[in-house]
Amino acid sequence: MSTPQGMREGQFIIRPPYFNGQHYGWWKNRIENYIQAENYKLWMLIKNGPLIPTKVNKDGTKIHKKPEEFNSEDYKMMEKNAKAKKLLYFGLGPDEYTRIS
Repeated sequence: MSTPQGMREGQFIIRPPYFNGQHYGWWKNRIENYIQAENYKLWMLIKNGPLIPTKVNKDGTKIHKKPEEFNSEDYKMMEKNAKAKKLLYFGLGPDEYTRIS
């Protein structure tokens, strides 16, 4: 299989693969592999949705915490969400970023 036009062999391994609106399937496989290799837990966040800090209400139901109620573990959770989002965003060109933001 040849590399899509404009893509070169030996691309950076410290930056996510760049998506410019073309060859989505190729980019999708590469970004998935890149994120899994960086941190597999972050890939699971992307697949399953973000971590959301919760607390148990007086009646026993779980509700979302307000940011002013976050503790250090909650902030770590939110940092993982932000890292996962960063890995995806940094792999997008400006046109694709504008399209999804």
